[in-house]
Amino acid sequence: MRFPCVTINLKKIEHNAEKLVKWCSERQIEVMAVTKGICGLDKVVRTFIKGGAKKLGDSRIENIVSLKQAGISIPIYLLRIPMLSEVEDVVRWADGSLNSEVKAIEALSAAAKTLGKKHKVILMVEAGDLREGVMPENVLDTVSEIIKLSNIEFEGIGTNLGCYGGVKASYDNMKLLVDLATDIEQTFGIEVKTISGGNSSTLMLLKQGGLPKGITQFRLGEGILLGNDPSTSRPLPDTYQDAILLKAEVIEVKTKPSYPIGEIGLDAFGNKPVFEDKGLMRRAIVALGKQDCRIEGLTPVDKSIDILGASSDHLLLDVTKNKDIKVGSIVEFNLSYGALLGLMTSKYVKKYII
Repeated sequence: MRFPCVTINLKKIEHNAEKLVKWCSERQIEVMAVTKGICGLDKVVRTFIKGGAKKLGDSRIENIVSLKQAGISIPIYLLRIPMLSEVEDVVRWADGSLNSEVKAIEALSAAAKTLGKKHKVILMVEAGDLREGVMPENVLDTVSEIIKLSNIEFEGIGTNLGCYGGVKASYDNMKLLVDLATDIEQTFGIEVKTISGGNSSTLMLLKQGGLPKGITQFRLGEGILLGNDPSTSRPLPDTYQDAILLKAEVIEVKTKPSYPIGEIGLDAFGNKPVFEDKGLMRRAIVALGKQDCRIEGLTPVDKSIDILGASSDHLLLDVTKNKDIKVGSIVEFNLSYGALLGLMTSKYVKKYII
């Protein structure tokens, strides 16, 4: 095994997928498993499917192409609003996409006509998080434009919460979607097949019985991979939080002062660091840094170890309470979703499936 690396436990991920799919299926909600957290790694994606996911979603067309070429046959949707420069690839490889701009949907329709295909569209609605989405008062006008397009299938509406503004899923913002779907059906005489009620941050609203009737889909990534509720960073019941771990190797162990010696200026990232003088400290360095992941999203599995900080290539640890750490020791870390994204994207971090 080479380090640094992430280890991915397929049995634990399958367990998480099965648990969350069961929660959702009890309320007639389908699961679109989000694959971007593992960069579309097909062996892991097949575990999502084995666990009961009926659809897949990813924000990068490159991952969707890779999954299709690997023989993944269930529908895959592009989650990020399509760029005009990629619409031909989106139609060619993705079964559908999430959209908020009529101009992009018109381009998708034109590309679909050229390729002799129909492309499914879920219209994203702004429900307060202030990322992508049409304002609620403009939804009917937007749908009226979409349904005119010959090579577009209007599948439904959705929203995103928690990813930018940190807005939590609630009865009110979910009911907004359900009411808009009713308005669309009554106005245009069409069926709104999908009401996509957000991501893993909506799961506890479902579990606690606060979800209004009518939501038909959740898009789940972090809940399956890490067993966490993104809105609170708390574990989801009956799931594993250690299905994916980071392992990094110690390259130095020294006793040094805890406060830098000399005048303090800016660090390598343009920030002026602040330190607390704790006297002499047994410090370790592992071969990993900010170039590889979001360091703030790492938590040592061994509670006797504390993270001090990092530069681009070095992660500094306080190992004063752990006398067993030495050069060559392997330190394990639990991950936040943000840390996972960086680690999976970094070519310098090895990936091992177990």
